[in-house]
Amino acid sequence: MKIVLTGGGTAGHVVPNLALVPYLKKYFDEVFYICSNNGIEKDLVTTLPFYGIDCVKFIRKSVVKNLAIPYKLVKSVNQSKKILRDIKPDVVFSKGGYVGLPVVIASKKLNIPVIGHESDITLGLANKISAKYATEILTSFKTTAENLKNGRFTGPPLKDGLGDYPKPLAIKEFGFSESKPVLFVFGGSLGSKTLNILVRNNLQFLLKKYNVLHVSGKNDYNGKIKAVGYTELKYLNDMSKGYSVADVVVSRCGANSAFEVLSLNIPAVFIPLPKGVSRGDQELNAKYFESLNLCVVLHEPDINNQKFLTAIDTALNKKNKTNTHTVKKANADIAEILYNTAKKHA
Repeated sequence: MKIVLTGGGTAGHVVPNLALVPYLKKYFDEVFYICSNNGIEKDLVTTLPFYGIDCVKFIRKSVVKNLAIPYKLVKSVNQSKKILRDIKPDVVFSKGGYVGLPVVIASKKLNIPVIGHESDITLGLANKISAKYATEILTSFKTTAENLKNGRFTGPPLKDGLGDYPKPLAIKEFGFSESKPVLFVFGGSLGSKTLNILVRNNLQFLLKKYNVLHVSGKNDYNGKIKAVGYTELKYLNDMSKGYSVADVVVSRCGANSAFEVLSLNIPAVFIPLPKGVSRGDQELNAKYFESLNLCVVLHEPDINNQKFLTAIDTALNKKNKTNTHTVKKANADIAEILYNTAKKHA
């Protein structure tokens, strides 16, 4: 049996797919990936046969750039249909994002069953459309599934071994002192200018209490700051290194990274991407996690340097409180759902 994975645009749409692969290989003889010709997926999908298509992205606040979407979408759907006819998969799994949409539409036209997954508490635009074509939309949040006719709550797919890297080895690799806790700051694959500015503006104060591991992203990497206890990276391919040393995390609140942090019970400060810059999904994710007392949340318009420093200390001090919320890792369940769906189609 064969399965096609799709989804992309950001690492948050790709990494969960890759986390499923070891579980899928228990059921499927071949696993393929359909992705963008020029997206981040090509850098991340290195162990699967993949096919590229020309993807169309909705640009917020740009009517002119969106005028060509219908034409480009038809083109990418036709490219997807050709690839799917060649592969002949028994099921398609879409993790969302604009990369997955044409593959989902093409699959429906070819009568190939589609299962989608939404990590955030509300559906993104691509998944809203995909839900009309999919057999089921699996969700990371229970409330999301309850608001969908074809929704099913499973929990998030998470990579195995996220916290398994030996801490003493990581401490040595990053050049940190064992006498201070480690603050791990990251803002996604491209980075967050807001988080980077907060770290750089407050570094002298942070280093009095913490070692600082700062993944600043490809778009805003500095690389010129040299200080004892501070390590800056463009990108961290193996996040388990960062998680293994982290005593407290500061990050955005994309669902994938948030679930990773919370599954490891690492104290967290979430600074969600504000609505307007995004569709507001991160703010809703953060509100949900905050309501369960799982994190400290700072909202970008209200942040100042003192609030930033205080929030980190507050989060770390929460560490010894009992966490009664367990993140349900869904890899095995999702793989079984995909297999059962494929079996009905075969």
